Amino acid sequence: MSDKYYKDEITSKISTVYTDILSDLGENPDREGLLKTPERVAKALQFLTHGYDIQPEEILKSALFQEEYSEMVIVKDIEVYSMCEHHMLPFFGKAHIAYIPDGTIVGLSKIPRVVDAYSRRLQVQERLTIEIRDCIQETLKPKGVAVVLECSHMCMQMRGVQKQNSVTTSSAFTGLFLTNDATRKEFINLVNAKLH
Repeated sequence: MSDKYYKDEITSKISTVYTDILSDLGENPDREGLLKTPERVAKALQFLTHGYDIQPEEILKSALFQEEYSEMVIVKDIEVYSMCEHHMLPFFGKAHIAYIPDGTIVGLSKIPRVVDAYSRRLQVQERLTIEIRDCIQETLKPKGVAVVLECSHMCMQMRGVQKQNSVTTSSAFTGLFLTNDATRKEFINLVNAKLH
């Protein structure tokens, strides 16, 4: 893992706190298996939240191209890994994103990078969906954007209600995806299609 994700001062502070947490949970932080656990947790948390250091709009702006293409562009099955801000437990799944260009397209790899930039923060799925939509809409200014996230939440599966097979779906639309039923239906059909 690259050192760019880790700051020594933050690693030290979090490690100290987690040493105390292990003791408070009834563990012995000095036993062999736990000696380096506080440092590992500190580094893991910094990696899992490194999206705070990324400007998603700049990711898109780095690969904008003028093209007359005006049909739907979909990137689907983008892996999503995030942390629920309520319990700091993971949620994960897939994002399906489409936009209809209005003279500007973006390098396709930039859309999953935007997903990562926002998901690598403490999140709720609903806000994550909207942030991705708004970033693409405001930066590309397309005729419409569609975002659907399907995620499993460990805060529901490991604790609380403990429903292992539950999946949460959230969606957010702009432009033609909001105003044109046929466009929205085409997007949903293409997301559900097994074309590959």
